[in-house]
Amino acid sequence: MGFLKGLLIRVGATAVAFWLATLLIPGISLDTESISETILTLILVAVIFGVVNGVLQPIIKTVGCGFYLLTLGLIALVVNGLLFLLTGWIADQAGLPFDVDGFWPAAVLGALFVGIVTWILGAILDRD
Repeated sequence: MGFLKGLLIRVGATAVAFWLATLLIPGISLDTESISETILTLILVAVIFGVVNGVLQPIIKTVGCGFYLLTLGLIALVVNGLLFLLTGWIADQAGLPFDVDGFWPAAVLGALFVGIVTWILGAILDRD
């Protein structure tokens, strides 16, 4: 039961972070007509983002280890922005009304914002 609870907290926190990003960051939009459609879209985008990060990020970090060392980790902003942009593209291909308008500033700031908000919400909500 602990794994399921943690997974639901992570997905919920990420969905809330995506919702806040659509409100605060220009270039990230969510075009839905009802609250239930908005919630479903945010949950599905959060799941897509989790899968993209869970699968691709370890591979990218392993292959690009030298770039991470060379740039003192700043390449992570570029990688996270590209993964955020990929999430928007996958959501678009799946027919979800979630849109990211390019790499800079939308994808980079969106990835940074979603990462920080998800971390904060996870720290607050995941207390046993």
